[in-house]
Amino acid sequence: MRKPAIKLKGTVAGLYRTEGKGFVTSSVDGLDLGFDGIAADAHGGPTRKTGGREPWYPRGTEIRNERQLSILSLNELAEIAETLAIPELRPEWIGGNLTLEGLPRLSELPPRTLLFFENGVTIKIDGDNGPCRLSGRSIAQHYPERTDIEFGFVKAAQHKRGLVAWVEKPGSISLGEAFEARLPEQWIYDPNEPR
Repeated sequence: MRKPAIKLKGTVAGLYRTEGKGFVTSSVDGLDLGFDGIAADAHGGPTRKTGGREPWYPRGTEIRNERQLSILSLNELAEIAETLAIPELRPEWIGGNLTLEGLPRLSELPPRTLLFFENGVTIKIDGDNGPCRLSGRSIAQHYPERTDIEFGFVKAAQHKRGLVAWVEKPGSISLGEAFEARLPEQWIYDPNEPR
């Protein structure tokens, strides 16, 4: 069964970038995006080195960088925090670059979704961002009395960890800016199902 393409509207609730080498980000009022992502950001660049997410390559293999940006939902972060029984989970702690409002179940947006921002930037969604222990460890630093968060985050954030994306059309994004999400036609591929 195929679902038709649709359009949804939303706004930018937060913008963040790294300072230095780590993946933790800091809040900013605007982001300048090029074809390499955010200039001098830890996740920027046209290529990246593989890690545990790509077991089909030896670690450190250079591949195209489809993970230039980490996009999060404040609602999903609140759900994760509630599951972990912590007062808050900030986007900065897990390396977020954009928080968006207006899109229900943001982490479920399909690959190939395009985000068209009113000032001209276009971002292409690669897919959902699987939760990892590194992010859990970063959160746990803010709750040192809790020893269960590093591993607990991986389970609590399943299908709520946001999206990874890359810049299709460069430009600048501002806090509060409106955007339109254009979801492609969707279907579940089944090689045994007749056309």
